Amino acid sequence: MSRSSKIVRPSFAAVLMLAASLSTVSGAVAASAPQATASIAPWGFDLAGRETTIMPGDDFFDYANGRAVRSLVIPPDRTSFGAFDQLRELSRQRVRNILVELSQRPAAIPVTTAEKLGTYYAALMDEKTIETLSASPLTADLTAIRAVANPADLARVIGSGQTTFQYSAFALSIQPDAKDPTRFTVTLDQGGLGMPDRDYYLKPEFAAKKTAYQAYVAKMLSLVGWPEASRRAADIVALESQIAKAHWARADMRDPEKTYNPRTVAELIAEAPGFDWIAWLKGAGITPPQVDKARIVVGEPSAIVGEAAVLGTASMPVLKAWLAFHLANNAAPLLSSSFVNASYAFNRKTIAGQPQLAERWKRMTDATDDAMGWAIGRIYVERFFPAESKAAMEQLTARLKVAFRVRLQNNDWMAAETKKQALVKLDHFDIQVGYPKKWRDYESLTIRAGDAYGNAERAVAFEWRYWLAHLGKAVDRDEWDMTPQTVNAYNNPVFNEVVFPASILQPPFFDPKADPAINYGGIGGVIGHEMTHGFDDEGRKFDEQGRLRDWWTKEDAERFEQRGARLGAQYDTFQVLPGVHLNGKLTMGENIADLGGLTLGLDAYRASLEGKEAPVLDGLTGEQRVFLGWAQVWRMKVRDERARQLAVIDPHSAPAARVNLPAHNIDAWYRAWNVQPGQKLYLAPDDRVKIW
Repeated sequence: MSRSSKIVRPSFAAVLMLAASLSTVSGAVAASAPQATASIAPWGFDLAGRETTIMPGDDFFDYANGRAVRSLVIPPDRTSFGAFDQLRELSRQRVRNILVELSQRPAAIPVTTAEKLGTYYAALMDEKTIETLSASPLTADLTAIRAVANPADLARVIGSGQTTFQYSAFALSIQPDAKDPTRFTVTLDQGGLGMPDRDYYLKPEFAAKKTAYQAYVAKMLSLVGWPEASRRAADIVALESQIAKAHWARADMRDPEKTYNPRTVAELIAEAPGFDWIAWLKGAGITPPQVDKARIVVGEPSAIVGEAAVLGTASMPVLKAWLAFHLANNAAPLLSSSFVNASYAFNRKTIAGQPQLAERWKRMTDATDDAMGWAIGRIYVERFFPAESKAAMEQLTARLKVAFRVRLQNNDWMAAETKKQALVKLDHFDIQVGYPKKWRDYESLTIRAGDAYGNAERAVAFEWRYWLAHLGKAVDRDEWDMTPQTVNAYNNPVFNEVVFPASILQPPFFDPKADPAINYGGIGGVIGHEMTHGFDDEGRKFDEQGRLRDWWTKEDAERFEQRGARLGAQYDTFQVLPGVHLNGKLTMGENIADLGGLTLGLDAYRASLEGKEAPVLDGLTGEQRVFLGWAQVWRMKVRDERARQLAVIDPHSAPAARVNLPAHNIDAWYRAWNVQPGQKLYLAPDDRVKIW
């Protein structure tokens, strides 16, 4: 539940499946955990899950996955279910088992990391004590809000949100400097909204959600005893609606050049005078000289100016009620059932369509993982990630890198000068697998028996201070942004690296016993996906050292953008629900990475055959199995409300789009499945987009 963990701006890290589920990613082995491998055939693909009455050229996702998806039952405590979710449940169960084992004898004064983990989890699972405490853990924080008397006080309390559950109305983080990735900088991004996106405040199709949000705000204010709860709830929604008008669209935030706007503190004050920035920085534990030395990189200048102006003109009673609501909203999972249920009813059920609150052990396992995930990860790797899996994965990544080099060398639209730089960048790609080379030390984190709220708040402060201590120090490229128990993968452009945590290296993504074609379509496509992020519409703007630098010729950049626009137009037409379309600009990077990943997986498979004929298995050729391996990874069912939400906030496309649209741009897919004109996915050769 840490809200002050290292924030990675969307343009700074491209992940494989950012918003697959509302459940926190964490960690696997009990009989009740769904098994992703239950129906997979001996060679790695679930043949029975196909819908063979569908022509591959009409809907390849449905052909490959139709019966399996229709038979999927989304658990009532989830908003989606599929391969990713099954592995996440497995990982979470494993983490739970670790925590239950460690919590059998919680220490009154835990000293070792194992004792701290066990004590932290035990306190969270002590529901009786938490119910008895009710709202009392918020007393000190509410007192601080009530004591706010002027703009400086307000800014200090907002700044303190970096180390408490107070509201951090702006997104503040410590990041490698995009134009000098050897050093850290302070980054400032837009914030201030309680609903998922500005569209929820400004577009009429979300009017019902906005009304429900106002009722939720009033409910939370009532629970903390705030006066005039209903009136203040209306004021708060009006306040956030004004902030929403200033917010940048998510698609516009994807341009790393537009979001790189360094400022000194004096420049920030002059540009956005409505807010006390110095008091805010001090509240966060940062001094102006620290910022000026490191620079503060503003992501969305006009949004920051706009929110500062709104805060500068709003009445103090409204602003104090605003902070009180968000404090309760942030802390709700750690409080009594009245808070938990109210938060669930709006944030999970109303917004995302989740019918049922997850069991307490699931929520508290995730909360412990959020607080001390690297300590859990070290144990997780020892128990669940064999050395041979790491070795096999490293071999696969090397093969994909070779395939990418060949593809770059044979690129027919890029000039020699730019191609040479692209190859240099690829050669400098760092690929990390399984777990980091260094582990986090939790010695200075204080954990106390029976103090669930205090432990969580200290964990928030610990995480923020950990990153704050990086200012003035050299960047360590061996630090990871995901724990090993995370079922995901990512590309970090400022490190020019791709990272594959241990938990994703399982079926259906990777199975050492499976047919190689399935692995090349599954984990091979994932590897290629992450590599391609280094050359998508954002990643291409970083060089081999991870610096934000334009190394393209003007003509090549224009050719790239033209191809990207053509690809984006395909996704703009894709409907996830009637009348709800994907945003090709928002999903551009992930779409380019999907197309590149599937292409590279296929190339690497062909190369692995070393000129030999691929075997035919159950009537399916090797290349057909590569495409099926990719399709199987995206077997997923998503609730309608969640799909509607993701279409607005998620840079990833819907599962069916991630299968159908990359495939129908690849010539080999047409040959493999005999796709002919007149079939729904057919594109004429000149209409197929080829980027990498």
